[in-house]
Amino acid sequence: MQANREAFSLLAINGGSSSIRFAMYQQNDPLRRLLEGRVERIGLGGTNLTFKDLVDQSEGSRAIAPSDRRTAVDFLLEWLEARQVFASISAVGHRVVHGMTHAEPEQVTPELLDQLHRITPYDPEHLPLEIELMRSLHRRHPKLPQVACFDTAFHRTMPRVATLLPIPRRYDAKGIRRYGFHGLSYAYLMEELARLGDRAATTGRAILAHLGNGASMAAVRDGKSIDTSMGFTPTAGLVMSTRSGDLDPGLAPYLSRTEKMTTGQFYEMVNHESGLLGVSETSSDLRDLLAREAGDVRAAEAVALFCYQAKKWIGSFAAALGGLDTLVFAGGIGENAPLVRERICDGLGFLGIELSPQRNGRNEPLISSDAGRVRVRVIHTDEELMIAKSVIRVLDLGSIRGPGP
Repeated sequence: MQANREAFSLLAINGGSSSIRFAMYQQNDPLRRLLEGRVERIGLGGTNLTFKDLVDQSEGSRAIAPSDRRTAVDFLLEWLEARQVFASISAVGHRVVHGMTHAEPEQVTPELLDQLHRITPYDPEHLPLEIELMRSLHRRHPKLPQVACFDTAFHRTMPRVATLLPIPRRYDAKGIRRYGFHGLSYAYLMEELARLGDRAATTGRAILAHLGNGASMAAVRDGKSIDTSMGFTPTAGLVMSTRSGDLDPGLAPYLSRTEKMTTGQFYEMVNHESGLLGVSETSSDLRDLLAREAGDVRAAEAVALFCYQAKKWIGSFAAALGGLDTLVFAGGIGENAPLVRERICDGLGFLGIELSPQRNGRNEPLISSDAGRVRVRVIHTDEELMIAKSVIRVLDLGSIRGPGP
């Protein structure tokens, strides 16, 4: 089966700290995914590219020699350019984790790239790779329009009280406040709630739980974010695979005094050596920990901590919302771990949350019992699709039916 060359294609790129997800779409109604894949372990050794071609139903992987960020990006772009469908690409969209004051996706310009470069200290984990992707594409294809889609934009509706950090006010003037992340995922989940006819999408109270390697929750009232668990950086909030989540700020100076730990070492610890990995001392993958918990107390405690903290965040957000109508689980853990969902929801009956063991065990789209007042849903999130939709909207591509320049 061959792709329809009369319709143009879009490339969505989702850059992380050490990985890049990508997907290519054909402009149909709805958008048709042609190709998907990811580059993993950038700069860590064992870097590889895996892909699945959804047109000819082929898949494969390519090993990438030990490389830094620049060479991994070049490898990916060369691989994409070698594929026939690349010739039909009319635009590229990028997930940009930190956008500060940007409330909407916008076309990439030299001025925007310079601004993102200046705020790299806000997110040194993600922004350097995302900037490199945009600049490399511009060098190779200067006429190809690119759109930046900001993960922070979804949370621009949060009330000021939810964004303030309780530190001297002069820092607020410098942009140091709570921003929130996973916005592309949350925007997709809200669109799905609307499609499903769930009134929480427009006139209700919803808690969205994006639980994956990075984990966060958002409280949404009447379709707008009013609070979220991540803060100034994506390290805050819930326990994650290798990120600590919230910590007592006194821990940093304590470890500096007693362990001679530097700021850089502390940063490395809370982002790459903590969370599930730090507590279990064996794995950052919740699937591994669930398999080991019966015989390994460290694994059991890591799982218990993850579920306990998630339960607390749901309770606190229900208080901020003044009640709850819909709870959504998404992300790799949220979508695929019935036991984790069960443990998180256990004891939340006072909020009206009651799961159906059968529906939950089968990963059904609606896993709440008929008796529960709160609808509990499992939705497969799709950040790349949201990027592609944003590109079409920003560049007004809805009426185009041919390849771009």
